[in-house]
Order: sequence, then C-alpha cells, then structure tokens
Amino acid sequence: MPEKHLSTQFDSELNGVSAKVMELGGLVESQIRQAIYALSHFSIEVSNQVTSNEALVNAMEVDIDRELSSIIARRQPTARDLRLLLAISKTTANLERVGDEAEKIARMVRSIISSGSHRSLPASELRMAADLASGLLRKALDAFARLDTAAALSILKEDDLIDQEFNGFVRKLITYMMEDPRMISPSLDLLFLAKAIERIGDHAKNIAEFIIYVVKGEDVRHTSMESIESVLR
Repeated sequence: MPEKHLSTQFDSELNGVSAKVMELGGLVESQIRQAIYALSHFSIEVSNQVTSNEALVNAMEVDIDRELSSIIARRQPTARDLRLLLAISKTTANLERVGDEAEKIARMVRSIISSGSHRSLPASELRMAADLASGLLRKALDAFARLDTAAALSILKEDDLIDQEFNGFVRKLITYMMEDPRMISPSLDLLFLAKAIERIGDHAKNIAEFIIYVVKGEDVRHTSMESIESVLR
C-alpha cells in the first residue's frame, strides 16, 4: 500500500510538471503567432508584445527546471521515468530557445521597419515557412503529451520541408541583393529572420527525438532516418 501511495504521488508530480511544460508551449506558440503577424503586417506594436513575453518564458523555464530537480532528488526515478524527466527538461530548454527565436524575429522586424525598406522586401514569402515551423511545433507538443512515436517520426520527416523553404528563400535573397545592392543591409536582416524560422523547426524536431528516447530508450539524435525507422519497428 505505501508503494502505491508513493507511485500515485509521483504520477501526480509528473502530471503537474507536464502541465507546466504544455503551458510554456502554449505561451511560446503565442509568441510565434505574434511574431509571424508582426512580420506579415510589419507591426512594431505586435513585435513589442513578443519581446515583452520573453521574461515570462524565461521565468517558466527556471520554475520547471527547479521542480524537475526536486522530483529527481526526492524520488530517484529509474528507467523510463528518469528518461521522461530528462526529456521534459530538454523539451523545456528547446521551448525557451523557440521563444528566443520568436523574439529575434520581432527584433528583425523592427530593424527592417526602421530601415524604411520593408515595403520593397519579399518578406511575405517567408510566411509559408513560418506557418510550417509553427505547425510543426504544435504537432511536436501534441505528440509529446501523448508520447506518440508515429507522430514523432512524421515530424522528423516534415522538418525537411522547412529546410527546403529556407534554402529556396536564401537563393531568392541572394538574387535580390545582386540586382539591387542598396538592399543588401535590410536583406541580411531578412536572412537572419529566415534562419530564426528554420531554427524553430529544428527545435520541434529535437522534441520529436526526445519522444522516441522516452518510449524506446534509444537516443536517435544525429542518426539517419533509416536508423530511426528501424528503432521504431
């Protein structure tokens, strides 16, 4: 009976910290949506809102890490439970970094607006990549909540689409700068902005890899898609 009681308490603590991670994920998703809106409409006001939420994201990361440390110290979990707690910690770190990328996008939007060249830059072409990255993060969080390895595998494959969008956009920007050297400086801002969007997809991919680690006990980072599919068979 005492073991069951302790197990119930541990499950409750796990559920509590998992709920905080989902809350953090929701906040970061909101930051991304605002950053994309700021980019699409070149809105300084909305870009400032993204920046103002950064402190809250950082505070939530610290709070979750503190709680995880407490759980590990008191419960001394092993096997899958320990893997889950480690994956939660790494997911939290990746979500905080997504918040950093959203804030970076907001900063770049303000820089482009202040340069006065925003009306002539092809920023609208980034919208598709931004929507893909935002959607991928949403799928990663949903898959993490359910520890769904099939969804995780799908996310890993979908990340390639964002990479393709990024590479295509870089080629267009290079052509754009060659045609009009006056646009080099603001175009570089747009290039850094595109890289920030691509990084959001990378963080979603990282979260998907943590799901496989929790369920299968295999670290699939830096491995081929064929190897990952083999692990999941």
